[in-house]
Amino acid sequence: MADKTDKSFPASPSTRIPFALALSALAGCADSIGFLEYSQLFMSFMSGNTTRFGVSVSKFDWESTARVSSVIVMFCFGAFMGTLIAAWVGRWRLSVMLLLQAVLLAVGLVMPYGTFSWPLHVYPIVIALGLQNATLQDEAGRSLALTYVTGAVVRFGTGLANLLMGKVAPSFWLQAPLWGALSTGAVIGGFLQTHYGEDAFLFPAALAALLAFVAIVLTVLKPGSAYVTGAEEYHPPDAQGSVRPSN
Repeated sequence: MADKTDKSFPASPSTRIPFALALSALAGCADSIGFLEYSQLFMSFMSGNTTRFGVSVSKFDWESTARVSSVIVMFCFGAFMGTLIAAWVGRWRLSVMLLLQAVLLAVGLVMPYGTFSWPLHVYPIVIALGLQNATLQDEAGRSLALTYVTGAVVRFGTGLANLLMGKVAPSFWLQAPLWGALSTGAVIGGFLQTHYGEDAFLFPAALAALLAFVAIVLTVLKPGSAYVTGAEEYHPPDAQGSVRPSN
């Protein structure tokens, strides 16, 4: 039987929810900075990049097609590597994943620019945000939506309807704060980019480093606790955006 005391996602809402909100704000901030700094290229919003990919193909704009598609691939690669790394490091997942995000967000500032079609300096940032989606992922591969809000908006709308019908899911109450966190991060990112340009990425990098420090402290002081592991039973949102209740 699997070890129930050494899962790498925080089971306690007292850490899982604040981390989720902080990471959503980080993603919104980085996405806003990248959108303004890199010719309206999204760092974390792959739905937007997918639309831009379709438009580029329809116009036979192969430079833009390569630019956008390579970013989508890098984001997917980040989620892929993040899941593997998280499985490997076990209860140190939060600490390691957040440190990697901090490093990658900063590395983008010293990377060579590459070309318009292949923006090398953008890839570390996109990989970091792809990796972020594995940070709060459980062993079944389910996670909170941290870098995009379409699902949160849909779940909030359907949750309101379900609330009126008396069958609201517990996850409903988290959707508006997630949207608010990402939106607030985007506003802050816009201000930072206006004043600091590309160097504004140091802000989300610093936030990731701060969260990593908190995760390290929790892991050292509370090893095996629900604050940093899945020691308690955790039911994340399912495919329909609801949270399955405990028996």
